[in-house]
Amino acid sequence: MNSAVTSSSSPKKTTFAEKQVERLKRLRSLHNARNEARAHNHYEVVAEAARNKLPPNYEAKRRQAEWVLEDQKKREAAAKQGKNYDRVKLLNISAIEAEKKIKLKKNKKNPDKGFSTYEQATVRQYNRLVKNMPTVDMEHYQRQKERYGDAFYGGPNVIIHGMQEDRKEAVDRMVMDLEQQIAKRAKFSRRRFHNDDADVDYINERNARFNKKLEKFYGAHTADLKRSLERGTAI
Repeated sequence: MNSAVTSSSSPKKTTFAEKQVERLKRLRSLHNARNEARAHNHYEVVAEAARNKLPPNYEAKRRQAEWVLEDQKKREAAAKQGKNYDRVKLLNISAIEAEKKIKLKKNKKNPDKGFSTYEQATVRQYNRLVKNMPTVDMEHYQRQKERYGDAFYGGPNVIIHGMQEDRKEAVDRMVMDLEQQIAKRAKFSRRRFHNDDADVDYINERNARFNKKLEKFYGAHTADLKRSLERGTAI
């Protein structure tokens, strides 16, 4: 009875052939894993070499192209539903973000980089005036061309003074533009660091800024004391 229990509980011994088969299975598994890792590494090396040959802004252009395609699909879907895609898109944008985008587009079209030279200021003014010009009235253009004949294009021997009559719409447009320039110029004030008429109560610019801060926060509370000190009647 005891011998039977002992024989059943003892582990089964594997033969040399079975051990050899098990080693071959493990070796084959390691070999397959090595080949898979080698193929994966080769794929990554080829992909990295291809990415290095691409331009630096390739990823940004790819994202932009994907966004354009997605936006076009949404626009077509909205058109099929009879909706205005621009209004639908604005429903998901806050008023602050919409205002920022409008300002950004406006600055891109005619950016105000501040004063650099009088030439740049003149070019900016010229572009603004050309942009605000109305569309060409071809009928009026043809009537003027037929009316003045050869004098329409002018020339060294052509006197055109007094021939042209300014239209009321053009005069009103010029007056409105001049009024806008005057109003804009009235709001502009050149920053002045020093006021010759003001009392000098500072020793340097840093002290002047500090005194301005004191005057801003405590000037209303110390006005009587300051006047008394100036008169010499302070206690």
